[in-house]
Amino acid sequence: MNIRQIQIIDNASIEHIIRNCLIEFGGNRAGLAWEDDSLHDLYHYYNNEKDRAYWIIEEEGEVLGGCGIAHFADTGNVCELQKMYLSSKSRGTGAAAELLQVALDFAKLHYKKCYLETLQNMHAANRFYTKYGFELLEAPLAGSEHFACDAWYIKDLGE
Repeated sequence: MNIRQIQIIDNASIEHIIRNCLIEFGGNRAGLAWEDDSLHDLYHYYNNEKDRAYWIIEEEGEVLGGCGIAHFADTGNVCELQKMYLSSKSRGTGAAAELLQVALDFAKLHYKKCYLETLQNMHAANRFYTKYGFELLEAPLAGSEHFACDAWYIKDLGE
């Protein structure tokens, strides 16, 4: 498997993976990534700022998933782990851990904390985030745009 920054040719493939995952877990509704304007063109969204990036994980040229880091709301030192989704065939392979490490290494260069929002019914994802040092919050951070998420995590990047 290979991890690299998103290219414009990846837009359709990663959008397809994200939408399939959202459908799988009931996330194809308002208040979630399903309605994000950037979902159609992640390449341009993540390549306009120095403190924002998106990575693709692929194998033999096939996009298997991705994740991004971007500034969160009006905070100065908090980023958000965004749109971390993997195709069903790549889950359980260690790909998520590799992808997360690349994202967190980048985040540490620009931020002090990393926030994320997800759904409680994504049980494996929730266990994964806890395993990698994210702490469950009781409520979302102020400035959240995804009002339908019901699980929120934060990680101190100094750890």
